[in-house]
Amino acid sequence: MFAVALKADPAATYVLSDADTARLEIVPERGGLVTRWQVEGQEIFYFDGDRFADPTLSVRGGIPILFPICGNLPANQYRLGGQTYSLKQHGFARDLPWQVTQQDVSEAASLTLELTSDEATLAQYPFAFRLAFTFRLKGHILELQQRFTNLADQPLPFATGLHPYFLVEDKSQLEFEVPSTEYRDHLTGEVKPFGGSFDFAKDEIDLAFQGLTAPAATVTDRHLGRRLTLSWSDHYTKLVFWSVKGKDYYCLEPWTAPRNALNTGEDLLTIAPQQTLETTVRMAVAFL
Repeated sequence: MFAVALKADPAATYVLSDADTARLEIVPERGGLVTRWQVEGQEIFYFDGDRFADPTLSVRGGIPILFPICGNLPANQYRLGGQTYSLKQHGFARDLPWQVTQQDVSEAASLTLELTSDEATLAQYPFAFRLAFTFRLKGHILELQQRFTNLADQPLPFATGLHPYFLVEDKSQLEFEVPSTEYRDHLTGEVKPFGGSFDFAKDEIDLAFQGLTAPAATVTDRHLGRRLTLSWSDHYTKLVFWSVKGKDYYCLEPWTAPRNALNTGEDLLTIAPQQTLETTVRMAVAFL
């Protein structure tokens, strides 16, 4: 029923499948990026292949991994121990090659990728770490099990998140259930109440929902006839919604901490020396 295969496309791409029900494609060397998720023959993710073909451009599509920050820092900088460091938006994990360490097809199609600190990461973020992300595909469900290990003798502060791009053809046919009554507008800095819908006539929408009252959100797409349920472990404190006018995607992003958390300390996760922290994000698709 479950299978894991490898193809060249042209980058090495791992294909996870559950019989004829679902298919997932992952490119480890390009930031451990999920590039495709199909359920019952339907594409779930938006993916810009032209941008992906140009490694100088940020990827638009699939599931970019955010670590050790979510969002951006003022002037891409943060202060630590009297020293200034530079980190670009969303950190470096989405740009680095990950290593495949495990495959399994016993209870799901499963692939584990690892990323370990090196001289290049230590110059931007002076902490020794190992990340192990396991992607599990079973039926209509995609689960990401994440392990963050502190390899150093000092506490490890970080934020993490996912930036999935969901395919949409008619945004006016989207219905949202978000477990929050207010958001911070990333474009204006204002905190506003959430009325349950978005103004897609705007050129860009970039909102961070806060004060989450439940660990799940749903988006019903009446045009495509499906409902997405996104759920997360309790480490995640923000849910970001991002969409650009004229583009066939919306992003619903679980973040553990807001922008600039390395400077402010707000909601930062911290791992004691030689310890591990685990988080989970789950996506499920149901057809109407």
